[in-house]
Amino acid sequence: MISTLVEDTAHLSADIAIIGGSGLYQMQALSNKRQVTISTPYGKPSDDIVMGELNGVTVAFLTRHGQGHRFSPSEVPYRANIYALKTLGVRYVISVSAVGSLREHLKPLDMVIPDQMIDMTKQRASTFFSEGAVAHVAMADPLCAALGGVLKRAYSQANISEGQCHSTATYLCIEGPQFSTRAESNWYRQMNADIIGMTNMPEAKLAREASMAYATLALVTDFDSWHPSEEDVSADYAIQNLMKNADNAQQVVKQAVALLASEQPDSIAHTALAQALVTPIEAMSIEVKTKLNALLPK
Repeated sequence: MISTLVEDTAHLSADIAIIGGSGLYQMQALSNKRQVTISTPYGKPSDDIVMGELNGVTVAFLTRHGQGHRFSPSEVPYRANIYALKTLGVRYVISVSAVGSLREHLKPLDMVIPDQMIDMTKQRASTFFSEGAVAHVAMADPLCAALGGVLKRAYSQANISEGQCHSTATYLCIEGPQFSTRAESNWYRQMNADIIGMTNMPEAKLAREASMAYATLALVTDFDSWHPSEEDVSADYAIQNLMKNADNAQQVVKQAVALLASEQPDSIAHTALAQALVTPIEAMSIEVKTKLNALLPK
């Protein structure tokens, strides 16, 4: 049984959030679950946020595409999702995402913790800061190295029997929802991209603007469309491999949450916005300050 709380988060908080992608619509190990409905200045998140405990650690879980997978990659309300998590006090975001591999050594059922990103999306609102407030956050290293290191150690502690874990890779984000053409897939390889997905941008940019450490646990499902002998990516094929790895991903996340709760590592993201604001807060209108209230440095 999950109780529901509507638009009342004053007494709720969590340092750690998990955003579940395709195939990860719930965390089976969560206990003491509460379902929280949050409205934001950017609309409603993809779904209610489930607050619960993993081995005694309070976390917030949000399914990126909504229960029943209702939102395509371009339709995901990224700003609402990140803003809602920020209102709960989240400082660390673990993104679990399905990806295709652009490299021979990154095989289906492997996990990848990327350290770089290329954003090829075109249709998505990618900032909180416009119309009266300007900020330019640094994105040279778009994924938190400290949080990525925690995920790497968590993988080793989880005793995963299938596949391997890779901790250096470039994630390329396309608009979708269609998969790549063969020509595009080969072009992305020439760009030195290693894995390809549809959802981690602008999610990572928005998390950085919200001063939240963000890292991806990417689950390899296929070889996209470039491989001369392996099956081309399709939804059926990708989902089959994704479901095989979903339980493993939950074990890694469970270990990572315990490590984060114990260590609480500092991240460059935690002060990113304070160093990036160009518009002084006192120069912002009341309306703008109200809209950005959860994000602005206190």
